[in-house]
Amino acid sequence: MKKQAIGLLDSGVGGLTVMKEAMKQLPNESFYYIGDTARCPYGPRPEEQVKAFTWDLTRFLLDKNIKMLIIACNTATAAALPELKRVLKIPVIGVILPGSRAAIKTTHQGRIGVIGTEGTIRSEEYRKAIKKKQQQTEVFSQACPKFVPLVESNQFNSAIAKKVVTESLRDLKRQKVDTLVMGCTHYPLLKPLIQNVMGEQVTLIDSGAETVNEVSVLLDYYDLAEEKTDQPNERKFYTTGSVNMFKDIASSWLKMNEIEVEHVSVEELKGIELNESDRK
Repeated sequence: MKKQAIGLLDSGVGGLTVMKEAMKQLPNESFYYIGDTARCPYGPRPEEQVKAFTWDLTRFLLDKNIKMLIIACNTATAAALPELKRVLKIPVIGVILPGSRAAIKTTHQGRIGVIGTEGTIRSEEYRKAIKKKQQQTEVFSQACPKFVPLVESNQFNSAIAKKVVTESLRDLKRQKVDTLVMGCTHYPLLKPLIQNVMGEQVTLIDSGAETVNEVSVLLDYYDLAEEKTDQPNERKFYTTGSVNMFKDIASSWLKMNEIEVEHVSVEELKGIELNESDRK
């Protein structure tokens, strides 16, 4: 019997940071990933539009018969997670709660920084999640809208990236946080630069990596985990944007030489309907 895959969606290539950790922690699983590069970034967009785009990607993955959905995008998690969990039959996991829990466990001084897209920071979902579990913790949020375009254009190792990160984090550095949540799955690709600016005394939290820890637990809870077999695992990637750009970034970040990337048009996404069998 063919293995059912876990689906991951993101506004672009950022969710590959989640994919990398998922392949490491869950080597027996198959994965389908779609990045909406053509409509990236999601951060500046209105919440209802982000929700609609997230549904487009979700229906595409459901059409591939996935068994679990990971919203590997903080902006999409903030906008669409409650609705997706309410409607869909399969388990749906976002990246905000796992990142928040990890930050609470890590902080020693109760001073947590959160960086993210404009949409994520505007939603205040990280602040609300952290305050709900630890009211006395101080949360300092900073939108970093220039980070995602740097990653999507494959410039995250460039001199301009260093300059942008330094300027973007200048005010947050003054808050003397001891823990910083990278509240966008694109940001771990800039981790060395972020760490250099904030200082080694600040612990960086990768919300995507923390999410995979929870996925592992939920696979066992729902009895969905795959056992090791001779059957090969699938690693399929789809993008609404440039296949070559996506492949370059994915190959480098995932350390994969042979990577299968297919282009999916936005019009094709919009033509897929939600099957009643996918609803609760």
